[in-house]
Amino acid sequence: MTVPAKTRSATPGQTVGPFFAYGVEYPKMHEVAFPHSPGAVLLGGTVSDGAGSPIPDAFIEIWSADQDGTIPRVRGSFRRDDHTFTGFGRAFTNDDGHYEFWTRNPGARGGRAPFFAAIVYARGLPDKLHTRIYLPEDEQAIGADPLLSSLDEDERATLIATRTPDGGLRHDIRLQGEKETVFLAF
Repeated sequence: MTVPAKTRSATPGQTVGPFFAYGVEYPKMHEVAFPHSPGAVLLGGTVSDGAGSPIPDAFIEIWSADQDGTIPRVRGSFRRDDHTFTGFGRAFTNDDGHYEFWTRNPGARGGRAPFFAAIVYARGLPDKLHTRIYLPEDEQAIGADPLLSSLDEDERATLIATRTPDGGLRHDIRLQGEKETVFLAF
């Protein structure tokens, strides 16, 4: 007797509800690096919709390597001790759609372009959106990056942060429309 193959489909995504912050907030969650530690930089920007209006209730997660390109493997992502760099952080946007993290410039090995991996959650999105935030300085590594080199100039610009005069990073995320941030399929 032949048994039919069982097919299971993935559970469909659901948009976030009114209790979104419950269970995901924790103290200092936006402090990937202690703000007064050597090498700490402020990464911030605005999340906006297709019309360019700020999204006041988005939620961003970032992951990155340390300055030397090593991936942190330490505990402490949910219990910040003001010393340990964990590479992971979360931030909510404020009423103006602004988010920010205290972190470090990620490094990369083997001539790769350093970047932050980022995920965006927001009301109205049935699934999270994956993207990257690249550092702007290493033009040779940016030019050789497989993802960036597969994009046209305008698309590539949506993934590269801008260095601020104080050494921080600015990166705006546009969910759709003109100048939409490039999002990755997972």
